[in-house]
Amino acid sequence: MNYFTVSEPVKASFTEKRSEFICHISPVKTNDEAVDFINSVRSEHRKAKHNVYAYILRNDNISRYSDDGEPQGTAGVPVLDVLQKRGLTDVCAVVTRYFGGILLGGGGLVRAYSHAVSIACDSAEIMNMCMCHRLKIKTDYGMYGKISHILPNFDTITVSSDFGSDVILEILVLNEKLDALRKELTEITNGAVSLTDCGEMYHNFSSVVP
Repeated sequence: MNYFTVSEPVKASFTEKRSEFICHISPVKTNDEAVDFINSVRSEHRKAKHNVYAYILRNDNISRYSDDGEPQGTAGVPVLDVLQKRGLTDVCAVVTRYFGGILLGGGGLVRAYSHAVSIACDSAEIMNMCMCHRLKIKTDYGMYGKISHILPNFDTITVSSDFGSDVILEILVLNEKLDALRKELTEITNGAVSLTDCGEMYHNFSSVVP
């Protein structure tokens, strides 16, 4: 099953009634990585009144949040809710608030924290991580044209190309398209192709799969 996450840390901010909201989002894979990221943001913004956070991890299906002193349900839950609605996982968001002296009320806080995370998500590169196989294709130069022509039809990603005495391509192909690709490669080359399955892995297919 595929999942969505962010490719790298991003930051976005806005001001609401003189309170500044700054959202940092980062990819994380473990609870320790999430905690380290939260602590790093807290360290950067020691003088802020609140550093609200939420994170979601695929491993053990973990999701956690903190209001960090804001009224219960007005901060951490909205941050988590945005991440969930965006379908993101292996991700941590920390929203720092510098209080501007004007109370926003419960609804105002929910909207502000939600908006901070939303604009950070909008500025992030979202990766579509899909389960795939790394396939090594070995062929002669006579068949290379046919093979390179059909690969885009299977949404493959070329990892490496070696043009030596033979042509050796290493590609990534989605699990559900592996068998069909194997069959097509065998047919168009009349079996004159060597295919080696190098194993299963997750990889970002955002560039080829919407």
